[in-house]
Amino acid sequence: MPPFKTSFKLDKITQSERIAKRIARAGLCSRRDAENWIREGRVMINNITLESPAYIVGPNDKILVDKKPLPKQEETRLWRYYKPRGLIVSNRDDKNRETIFDRLKNKLPRVMSIGRLDLDSEGIILLTNDGELARYLELPSTGWTRKYRVRVYGRVDQNQLEKLKGGITIEGIRYGSLLAKLDKQMTSNAWLTIAIKEGKNREIRRVMEFLGYSVSRLIRTSYGPFQLGAMKEDDLQEVKQTILREQLGQSNTNFPKQASFELSRGQLNKTKQTHTLFSKKSGNNNANNRRNKARRKAR
Repeated sequence: MPPFKTSFKLDKITQSERIAKRIARAGLCSRRDAENWIREGRVMINNITLESPAYIVGPNDKILVDKKPLPKQEETRLWRYYKPRGLIVSNRDDKNRETIFDRLKNKLPRVMSIGRLDLDSEGIILLTNDGELARYLELPSTGWTRKYRVRVYGRVDQNQLEKLKGGITIEGIRYGSLLAKLDKQMTSNAWLTIAIKEGKNREIRRVMEFLGYSVSRLIRTSYGPFQLGAMKEDDLQEVKQTILREQLGQSNTNFPKQASFELSRGQLNKTKQTHTLFSKKSGNNNANNRRNKARRKAR
């Protein structure tokens, strides 16, 4: 998948920006959560408690979150994690169920998830220490496709799946285009591959149930260009900086322009003429050598 164009920039240093954005870039939480923290009175600017997220901070403002100085922005990092079934993708759970952050708390700095997977789903989850990156990669406008392997009960009608390309409305909720393909039909169940770009809450399960198929297993195999591959449950792998930058279209590699390796049209014609001239001279010389050799033999 080619890199996309975005206003998000790695290592960007902004002189003035909204306070929620500054907190998100520091990796404490998402921008939306930061706005909630501000409304709860947890954020102070220059020793004054902030009441509204509509506040622009400068480089010299003193920011406290829960009475602690806002951490300096670190290098943006990204991880791939194989989430097993039975884990919650949330920082907290009202029912005290285990979350992915409980499972990974001794392996990672403070991170947040990019998108979610429900309790009974498994597969790739992207994690980052940069709230702004998380926000951008969740947007459908990035064009990043999420792919899933889905097992459903029953015999699947491929014609039904084809109709999902145009999207579908279920109980007043509009779901965008779903690209669904029947991979293998067995006696009582079937395996499908489904690709989506929006990822609304429990989208695939709800659409399949609407068509009359109960989902028994759902595995996310890719999120944009990042693949699950041969990862096993609970595997955690950091994405290399070079790869992250390439996929964001912000590679630092400065390749010479292609034109520098090419001759101009005039140079090319001149080279062709020179090559032709040398070829003719070479041919004439060879002919003269053969005639001189024949005369010597005749003598």
